[in-house]
Amino acid sequence: MPGLDRVQTLWQLFLAGGFLMWPIVAMSLIVATFGIERLVALRSGRFVPQGFRAGIAALTKGSGFDPRAAWKLCEQFPSAAASVVKAMLEKIGRPVPEIEHAAEVTKDREASRLYANIRPISLAVTVTPLLGLLGTVQGMILAFYTTANLEAGANRAAELAQGIYVALITTFAGLCVAIPAAMIAHYLEGRILRGFRGVDDLVDRVLPALERYEGKGRMNLAASSAAVERTPPPVPPGQPSPAGATRP
Repeated sequence: MPGLDRVQTLWQLFLAGGFLMWPIVAMSLIVATFGIERLVALRSGRFVPQGFRAGIAALTKGSGFDPRAAWKLCEQFPSAAASVVKAMLEKIGRPVPEIEHAAEVTKDREASRLYANIRPISLAVTVTPLLGLLGTVQGMILAFYTTANLEAGANRAAELAQGIYVALITTFAGLCVAIPAAMIAHYLEGRILRGFRGVDDLVDRVLPALERYEGKGRMNLAASSAAVERTPPPVPPGQPSPAGATRP
């Protein structure tokens, strides 16, 4: 069967490549695992959820920006953009450069966290070809050693060609892993850059609204939001008050 013969040939090639083929396979599994994980994790909602974008746009449309409502929106849509906006809201009342610095520090921290699982893929891009090259060098050394110690009359050219053929297997395998890994890492890094461009657009929208609070004192937005959530809704006239509630 041609298919079975091909599988056997690939397995034989793998075994002929030597023990360094196993680290190359391990690196390919790392690339596949972290590549799939990052493709799922780096969806657009991880950076700027649609609901968060719409909520911030509504809050900043007029002149009545409500920091408490913005804080509550950040709690409702946890994301990289929400973390940056929360850092800015925590500095409300402070000078604008201080708010901008808080936004930059938070963006760097969020970006570093999102880049963390791309680093193993980038490591595979660098290490896997070196493993292949190491296997090839080892195979070449063995091939020349075997050729040099052949008996008189043996076909040295054929033996050397066979040894070089086997030695190049690891280089081929290493490149087969490193090239897709480089493409995956490049694509994921581009996805992060595009996501943070959306975060920058949101920061540019929120910053002018926070400038109006400069020098007006700090706000404890977390406590204020919690107090707002605990406040019972007003009772319409003519209806009995809920138990424990007092009519103003």
